[in-house]
Amino acid sequence: MIRTLAAVLCLFFGSELLAADLRTILFFGDSLTAGYGLEDPATQAYPALIQSKIDAAGLPWKTINAGLSGETSAGGLRRVDWILRQPADIFVLALGANDGLRGTAPEITRANLQAIIDHVRAHRPSTVIVVAGMQMPPSMGEEYSRAFGAVFPELAKHNHLTLIPFLLDHVGGHLDLNQADSIHPTARGHAIVADTVWAVLQPLLIKNGAQSSPGVGNPVGMSSGGS
Repeated sequence: MIRTLAAVLCLFFGSELLAADLRTILFFGDSLTAGYGLEDPATQAYPALIQSKIDAAGLPWKTINAGLSGETSAGGLRRVDWILRQPADIFVLALGANDGLRGTAPEITRANLQAIIDHVRAHRPSTVIVVAGMQMPPSMGEEYSRAFGAVFPELAKHNHLTLIPFLLDHVGGHLDLNQADSIHPTARGHAIVADTVWAVLQPLLIKNGAQSSPGVGNPVGMSSGGS
């Protein structure tokens, strides 16, 4: 009986310690992050695919999908303080696409994103911030597209942040990897986005969190995305 009780206590407290050791990646984005139009965003959107890569690598991290369809940089600024009530060891800032599609002045997008970065640093000084770059198609005008695309590397350089050069690299503009609206990736498209993000995130995960033993499963990330 004593041995059985000891085994149960070890199992319970062992799982509690494992949960406590998990670090958190928070994806703060729009419909591209939320997985708009996918059959099952909770498993097919790129943050969920990143979780699968984390689990396969045996790393002690969990993902939180804080993508919201239709979100702009201004909307993100309004809700970032609420989002930061939850842990965020790495904060992936993936906003701006809707600004570009609406023709928002790049300097306004830059100011909003900078304010979000400032809020994250004020609330969680130790959080590592990653900026996901975005580009607009030439149809938005060559001058506008150039100015808009420059916002993200400029923010990363100014704030000494890690940059994902283009979130939709090898996906944007490829009709076979996007839904009928030619904007939102299909499940195959999200798999490519996940590979793009993983190439940047993986070194950060290893650097900022001790690697766990292979085979130890991590909780599946929560999805807060909508349609």
